[in-house]
Amino acid sequence: MPPRTLASLAHALSAATDLDAALVALAEGIADTDREARVAMLRIDARAGLVRERALAAGGRVQREPLETAIEQLPKAALQTVQAGGILADLAEESPEFARLFALPMADAGGFLSLLGLREEGQLSALLALVEPRNVFTTRAAERFAPMAALFELAFQRFAERDAKAEAVQTLEDVVQRLHGEYVQKLTELEGALDRARRTPGTSDAVAVERESAKVAEEQRRSARRLAALESQLMAAVGQLEQAHVELHRRSEALRQRTRTLYLIERVLTLAASSETPLRLAEALLALVGDDMQALRCSLFLAVPGDPRRLYLAAGRGLAPHIRLGATIVLGQGVAGTVASTREPMLVVDASDAAAQPLLGDEYLTTGSFISFPLVLRDELVGVVNLTNRAQRGLFVEEDVERVGLLGRVISLLASEARLPERLMGAMRGE
Repeated sequence: MPPRTLASLAHALSAATDLDAALVALAEGIADTDREARVAMLRIDARAGLVRERALAAGGRVQREPLETAIEQLPKAALQTVQAGGILADLAEESPEFARLFALPMADAGGFLSLLGLREEGQLSALLALVEPRNVFTTRAAERFAPMAALFELAFQRFAERDAKAEAVQTLEDVVQRLHGEYVQKLTELEGALDRARRTPGTSDAVAVERESAKVAEEQRRSARRLAALESQLMAAVGQLEQAHVELHRRSEALRQRTRTLYLIERVLTLAASSETPLRLAEALLALVGDDMQALRCSLFLAVPGDPRRLYLAAGRGLAPHIRLGATIVLGQGVAGTVASTREPMLVVDASDAAAQPLLGDEYLTTGSFISFPLVLRDELVGVVNLTNRAQRGLFVEEDVERVGLLGRVISLLASEARLPERLMGAMRGE
């Protein structure tokens, strides 16, 4: 069976119906890279500061064991890391001791324990634990586990929000049913009292009957006001639930986007590790950022070896037919040359912004919205990437620049490690 990719793990997590299924999917994902590694989740009582339960994924199911372990027993540095969340805390040589403390299986020869804090509504609510054997000749499983754990954390948040929403709905329904029952019961009692008063013989009881009628009417008005207030609270709660649903949808979209980005990075890393031609690698690096940002027209410039004042076109997509690979520009020429010279990204959001931008006539950029980003590694210019003609939303915004910056650092690193500027220039010259 081939190793589970981040994309397939993300699909499995999104298809999981509950947190147990998500934990099993995560355990199967890390098992594809290390058969001896084990994954567990430790439930935390935030108020008491205790680990209450250990849920271990093994054999396609989750095994639970109750615990009463204080989280403060963790080393201070590890405790601070898990409380902050987002980063794996390595217990290193203390791993066997804490594995026993949390009832986690570990080989007799020893191993390593890594913990990741999972937060819910600002509080630490669980720990994700990875137990791996001590291997001398292979890399740590924790290095490959980190992106998998990030995907699981998003699934954990999704299930936490779903459970909170279901609990809120059930609470509201219980309150409504209780108050409605009390209202009906009280109304029935008052109607019975009024009926008895009306049946009392003699004119001397007329005043009592009138008083009883007024009392019943007042009680009815009070009950009606309480019911109206309850309905108002219920409508406000429904509005909050709708907002929570919108936020959940936004986070789901962010999860899909992150999953796509991780998949593209994994794909280009695999390609860079193979013996592909320089041109194929350059096209893959451009596709990494172009596909992720949905740019129909994009280009990758690399620095000319031995000539720090010039860049050459290494790869392109959707460019005009007369533009050929290997075409050169000088620093300060056009958008790419200006960005390479200043080493600052350039963003044009819309047509009104573009009208004030004198570089819009650049033949590598056509629409009124584009991003041009410098590729710099260790203070050395590697190249420039240009993106325009966005497929769906049409416009690039500030947060897109940050995303391109992340992908740009990956491109810079891979291009430098593979000596891509020199190899590709040599291939174009037939050397």
